[in-house]
Amino acid sequence: MARRPRADMIAETRASLIAAARAAFGRVGYAAASMDEMTAAAGLTRGALYHHFGDKKGLFAAVIDQIDAEMTVRLRVVSAKAGDRWTGFRDECAAYLAMALEPEIQRIMLRDGPAVLGDPWSWPIQNDCIRMMARSLEALVAEGVLMPLDPEAVATLIFGATQHAAQWIAHAPDPEAALKGATDAFSAMLDGLLRKPS
Repeated sequence: MARRPRADMIAETRASLIAAARAAFGRVGYAAASMDEMTAAAGLTRGALYHHFGDKKGLFAAVIDQIDAEMTVRLRVVSAKAGDRWTGFRDECAAYLAMALEPEIQRIMLRDGPAVLGDPWSWPIQNDCIRMMARSLEALVAEGVLMPLDPEAVATLIFGATQHAAQWIAHAPDPEAALKGATDAFSAMLDGLLRKPS
């Protein structure tokens, strides 16, 4: 029987640990998740966790990266369904806010994420998001849809607003009501960016 390539075995081990950790972090949260239980669920040892991720925090960061990548794919699908670039941008922002109602995203990304990894502004994935958003805004300015403002500045402001609104929704006593309020306010804020007829 042919021996499996080492890269495949490494990828499988990492994927197993991330899947087990994601289930545990989503179910009981970072603080209560046991490394022994996570590695046992993956059929591996603590040594494998330390080798691939350094520690529990490193494994948590890998889970954050995975969920963020999935959120990005979902948001691009939302945007692609729109009839025009501006509607797609708005729909994508609204969909991001709505994700704050999902239990896994609430617990891992919006509650435990900042508590464990620090301010989300320091996460590398956030900078990528701002760059992508700035490119979209730059295109909308070029098309004459938006006022001629600095796309990076606008992207940073919008990103900050969506981040804080998502945190607010996730921690609100009535998340559904918070989502409605945030979505309505955010839509009005985006309207202010539109180029006014001369």
